Amino acid sequence: MDFKDLSQIHLEVLREIGNIGTGNAVTSMSQMVNKRIDMKMPSANVVTFDEMMEVIGGPDEVVVAMLFQIQGEAKGTVFFILSVEEAEHLVSEVSNGATLNLFNGEEPDEFTLSILTEIGNIMTGSYLSALSDFLKVQMLPSIPHLGVDLAGSILTAGLVELSNVSDYAIIINTEINDGDSKGIRGHFLLIPEHETLVKIFEALGVNGYE
Repeated sequence: MDFKDLSQIHLEVLREIGNIGTGNAVTSMSQMVNKRIDMKMPSANVVTFDEMMEVIGGPDEVVVAMLFQIQGEAKGTVFFILSVEEAEHLVSEVSNGATLNLFNGEEPDEFTLSILTEIGNIMTGSYLSALSDFLKVQMLPSIPHLGVDLAGSILTAGLVELSNVSDYAIIINTEINDGDSKGIRGHFLLIPEHETLVKIFEALGVNGYE
């Protein structure tokens, strides 16, 4: 069975994992900012690397991307990607409405990037924690590599080695808000190593993936 042939049952499994992970992250962020944060049910799909580029706005879109290596008994790679506008909005929300720009002149603002890194750690750690609970194996995020650049440049650089592992990625689209503003949309790109993907489906009783 090929990655691109995953059934709706497989995708429901991925959505449920994304739902639990995002829910955990929202709880952590609510505690961090001391106010209620809500989320929409995430969507999940399997896309080629070319399709992934289009989902996040095309190769010429400037994005904020955090790359994590999955460490432990199950391995892979996670990208957490936001548009510049969504990133600034998210930082504002967790900073009690403070207006913080991603760029200070021509250079990225280090304080804003540090907040985004912390949010990325919370989101990705919560997602991997949910996945770990399902698999009953340890999965931990590495220290993130954060970049602000054209989507094409970031993803091409990050996917060069991964293309030897798989031609596809699991994309989970999330949207969170505090009830007083528009939703903030982000993209998780999960690229598990083959053995990890097999473990995901075996742990959830979904047969047919080899």
